[in-house]
Amino acid sequence: MTIQKIQLGELMAGRNSTIDPAKFPTEEFTLYSIPAFESGIPESAIGSNIGSSKQIVEPNDVLLSKIVPHIRRSWIVQESLSSRTIASNEWIVFRSHKFHPPYLRHLLVSNGFHAKYMNTVAGVGGSLLRARPSFVSKIEVSLPPLEEQEHIAKALDCIEALRAKRRRAIELLDELTQSVFLDMFGDITKKSQWGFGHVSDLVARFESGKSLASASDETKSKYRILKISSVTSGTFKPQESKGAPPDHTPPDSHFAREGDLLFSRANTSELIGATALVSSPHSNLLLPDKLWRFVWHEEPKADPFYINHMFSQPAFRDAIRANSTGSSGSMKNISQKKVLSIPCALPPVSTQKEFAEKARRIQALKQEHLAHLERLDELFASVQQRAFDGTLWDDRDITV
Repeated sequence: MTIQKIQLGELMAGRNSTIDPAKFPTEEFTLYSIPAFESGIPESAIGSNIGSSKQIVEPNDVLLSKIVPHIRRSWIVQESLSSRTIASNEWIVFRSHKFHPPYLRHLLVSNGFHAKYMNTVAGVGGSLLRARPSFVSKIEVSLPPLEEQEHIAKALDCIEALRAKRRRAIELLDELTQSVFLDMFGDITKKSQWGFGHVSDLVARFESGKSLASASDETKSKYRILKISSVTSGTFKPQESKGAPPDHTPPDSHFAREGDLLFSRANTSELIGATALVSSPHSNLLLPDKLWRFVWHEEPKADPFYINHMFSQPAFRDAIRANSTGSSGSMKNISQKKVLSIPCALPPVSTQKEFAEKARRIQALKQEHLAHLERLDELFASVQQRAFDGTLWDDRDITV
């Protein structure tokens, strides 16, 4: 099948009509704003509350965000029966009978298109970065017949729905772990039946690695130095690391080992104090100075799995933030003395281990879901790439 190639400018709305909602102060509008995109639901606002002129959009228009373009945002305008529909001027509007809206939306957030899209960007960085519509209009894309576009969109929608269900299942498992913790221990920053003390009653101390410049040629590096981003998600990510200088010989105490619980002693206000368990063996990963390893008492007073969850509790994270120092939110630090002095409940080790066993079972199920999600992500990327280069149905069909 021959796939037509066109420039995106052929699908753009061109000189789109605009409106100043403030001139209609009591009229209710359906507003497709950039902030509303994350919720998936456009705003409903009266004209007096809308501060600037907007574009008038129509059902089945496809919107592409030109602001902060590294975040992929594309939206299909839905029909509104009760109000006029408008959109922020930060959207590029596509309107044509030549495309099936779900097909174009998938194309506009695809990996291949996004790489080309980022080449149209201008600005000094951050929120000032914008894609330039005149450059975007020159990007060439594949546009098969409408029936074929519908088949492709249906296949991608099907996989996307499966990915969403898998992500939701993972979220529910995380909520279950939190529910079990709260059911067993309650608020660990307040006095309870377990007795009350300080983190130092559970943790002996912390030890760290060394701050080193990354290697100029990482291919020559025998060892890798963990970044603080390796723990900020709460799941250990060994790939978040940099090459150590090739002549560096680290002491044994600087290696991250399976079973270590790591702590970020420096980060933003939101992320400082993040922890993660090293869940698999590694022979070449080193601790930096900004990641600490928990060191336990000779007679264990704590289970690492329990402590990991204790440190992730909102009330405990508030205590970490309150004890951190730094003049701005961009980077905070906390000392060992401050961490060890934070008040907390002291449940028996046996009870901690009981929680850890339950949490491990939930974690094992979560890992199964994560592995399945990874396979779905790979399938989606493969189907997406083949769909937009015209080879999706060449050697096999996908039934949806």
